[in-house]
Amino acid sequence: MTLSTIILIILILLLIGALPTWGYSRSWGYGPTGILGVILVVVLILMLMGMI
Repeated sequence: MTLSTIILIILILLLIGALPTWGYSRSWGYGPTGILGVILVVVLILMLMGMI
């Protein structure tokens, strides 16, 4: 596995973990999910462009 694949897997797991479905994260709203989603999109674009 390359480093970019590992980073992508970690970001996807963080995105799933930030969803406000568990009791401890309900008061966070959608902020963490939105931020991690943007980071995931940026990493995907960089991977497709061959920069990572």
